[in-house]
Amino acid sequence: MSSPEKEFLEKIEKHKGVVFKISKMYMDNKDDQNDLYQEIIYQAWKSYGDFQNRSDFSTWLYRTALNTAIVFLRSEKKRSFIQNQDIDRLSVRQETYNDTDDVNMKRMYEAIHKLSPIDKALIFFFLEGFSGKDIAVQLGITEVNTRVKLKRAKEKLKEIITSQNSGSY
Repeated sequence: MSSPEKEFLEKIEKHKGVVFKISKMYMDNKDDQNDLYQEIIYQAWKSYGDFQNRSDFSTWLYRTALNTAIVFLRSEKKRSFIQNQDIDRLSVRQETYNDTDDVNMKRMYEAIHKLSPIDKALIFFFLEGFSGKDIAVQLGITEVNTRVKLKRAKEKLKEIITSQNSGSY
């Protein structure tokens, strides 16, 4: 295995939880989540040569993963059939997270699935502990706009969860 491949796999291994969370937030069934997970890894590998360490790898991966998720979600073919032998050499173990056993987490993800792609990204960054400034940088919008959009996204999420709990949504 070449040095760039080894370096990439080590970095992905360290940050694979991010990829899992984004896949889970953007796709509601397990097969689509797995497809998106693999697509994010593939897109990250494909563009890894362009990564120039101007930012942290995690920042670059967040942006790559979110962009891939949004494109994946919007595409008419939700599944990407990749014909590339390079991807076969990249084996990244995908771990199973047990948060689906937690009823509250399951409800939260169900509610998040009902948000727009941008609102999902805002909620994701918020849950990951990003500051308003950092979210603005990631999404390419002003910090004030970020705060307004995040407040609205949280209100929508709260409304959806409240509706779910009352059984009317």
